[in-house]
Amino acid sequence: MGKTLTLPLVGREIPIVADDYVGIDFGTGVVKITPAHDPNDFEVGLRHNLPVINVLTDDAKIVDDYPKYAGMDRYEARKAIVEDLDKEGYLVKIEDHEHNVGTCYRCHTTIEPRVSKQWFVKMEEIAKPAIEAVKNGDTKFVPPHFDKTYFHWLENIRDWCISRQLWWGHRIPAFYCDDCGEMVVTKEDHAVCPKCGKEMRQDPDTLDTWFSSALWPFSTLGWPDNTEELDYFYPTNVLVTGYDIIFFWVARMIFSALEHTGQVPFDKVFIHGIVRDSLGRKMSKSLGNGIDPLEIIAKYGTDALRFSLVLGISPGNDIRYMPEKLESASNFANKLWNASKFVLSNMPENGSKLAEDKLPANLCYEDKWILSKLNKLVKEVTNNLENFELGIATQKVYDFIWNEFCDWYIEMVKSRLYDENCTTKFAAQYTLNKVLKDSLKLLHPVMPFVTEKIYMQLYHNDESIMISKWPEYTESLSFEKEEEQIEKLKTIIVGIRNLRTNLNVHPSKKSKLIFVTKTANDMLKESSAMIQKLGFANEIDIQENKENIPQNAMSVLADGIEVYIPFEELVDLEAEKQRLQGEREKLLSEVARGEKMLSNPGFVNKAPEAKINEEKAKLAKYKEMLEKVEERLKSL
Repeated sequence: MGKTLTLPLVGREIPIVADDYVGIDFGTGVVKITPAHDPNDFEVGLRHNLPVINVLTDDAKIVDDYPKYAGMDRYEARKAIVEDLDKEGYLVKIEDHEHNVGTCYRCHTTIEPRVSKQWFVKMEEIAKPAIEAVKNGDTKFVPPHFDKTYFHWLENIRDWCISRQLWWGHRIPAFYCDDCGEMVVTKEDHAVCPKCGKEMRQDPDTLDTWFSSALWPFSTLGWPDNTEELDYFYPTNVLVTGYDIIFFWVARMIFSALEHTGQVPFDKVFIHGIVRDSLGRKMSKSLGNGIDPLEIIAKYGTDALRFSLVLGISPGNDIRYMPEKLESASNFANKLWNASKFVLSNMPENGSKLAEDKLPANLCYEDKWILSKLNKLVKEVTNNLENFELGIATQKVYDFIWNEFCDWYIEMVKSRLYDENCTTKFAAQYTLNKVLKDSLKLLHPVMPFVTEKIYMQLYHNDESIMISKWPEYTESLSFEKEEEQIEKLKTIIVGIRNLRTNLNVHPSKKSKLIFVTKTANDMLKESSAMIQKLGFANEIDIQENKENIPQNAMSVLADGIEVYIPFEELVDLEAEKQRLQGEREKLLSEVARGEKMLSNPGFVNKAPEAKINEEKAKLAKYKEMLEKVEERLKSL
């Protein structure tokens, strides 16, 4: 420190300074600092009060201060300087070195950092209210941990350079007098020099894009006038944006709004992730892994693209773009469209009664089951959306429409719809209508176009689904008993289908179904036509005990319900014995697991009471099922 050296070729005496920026383990540990041509060197220069000397013109040529090289292009000057250093004995050696060099993304020309006059906003005082607004909860981040990024930027903020050397944008409202050097700032689009009266020249720079966009929430509503729109719409509720522009946009909107209006621009900031490719890489031109949304939309549709990006996401986490998800989303849209066509084709001629809120008096078990499922879905999805759990909400609606509504309920009611003498046909039509209508509304935020199209056809009017009433949870649609019974019946039907599939029984071969139950008689009697259709049966018998069960009948078990299928003409009895033996082994394993867990003091003493009771109930159920399997094996 305090020492100087002479700069070769130029002859200028420059100081020697020590700074942590220079790595002693890199090269010689000594570098020349150029504050006018490197942002890091500029910071070092500020710390040590070094002069800022610019050697390049606007078009990257050497300035006139160095006569030998003046006017030379930067590349020509580099070659000439190296030759001169070598001639005068200053050049020790030349070696290759890899380092980061900025280039223009369009023409790939090397970017030369250069100090210049710019317009700045002094930020220290402006940032304080923006920090307090988030700390006191006026604006909240979702997920909340992203406020750390926000605070990091604002608590370490520097003055903001707002001028840009671009062709397009809002012009800097500053004017200069070329005669006397006067400068004025005005809202007018031209200015006359207040000193010499000459026409003034406007600054050619434009405002930083983020500066302009930060004014958007209030400037579009008539500010600074106290307009009706500003009063009604400002501040707004939610800003949705990515985590990569929390400072560039979110923070700047907040401190700009507070500075100009005294209010935060929005209550919540919902942060989503970045769409990446299937390998997790950020999409970019250089990698060539980007997609053209218009091409994807032309192939799969807008709704499928939106759906594939929302399904399964969680707030703040990145999204992987995968073509297979688009296929799945497109298939789902087709599934919904076809299900809607079925519902529409089976509506009564006078469909006005379907819009009434009053439930039909003769709803069947399956009607109450699907209405109860829908009722729970409405409650859960509404809660998910209010908490910005978009991926979870979308998954639930998808599962309900595809599995419960399309795969089960529509199949359940077909026999009632096709029977003109069925007394519960209208109840089925009413239920189909309500479930489809509310499902469309729940799905609309994610798939707006297909849901709007179906909704308009469903009601033959001009009311958009967007202005229809959002579904609401109601206790009157909670049918716990019917829901439980139908779920057991679904288990039975799946069991029958699996059994027939495993034994290669063709669907055209029908069989008698013998139900043994003391708790589900009413449901089975009422749903007999549906059971026959879904269970490939030609006859149903319901009894309270196992009397008169054929010796060669196979069984399917559910909690409180057993069904026996006489298979003497359909299957090999030895194969059924092997199946039951396999079922017995599985149940023995479950019983052993449950008994071991419940006899373990570590589990019994530490686990919550609800968990212990759950395991006890499982063990009792498995023991009951094992007993019935062993009985069946014994009978065979």
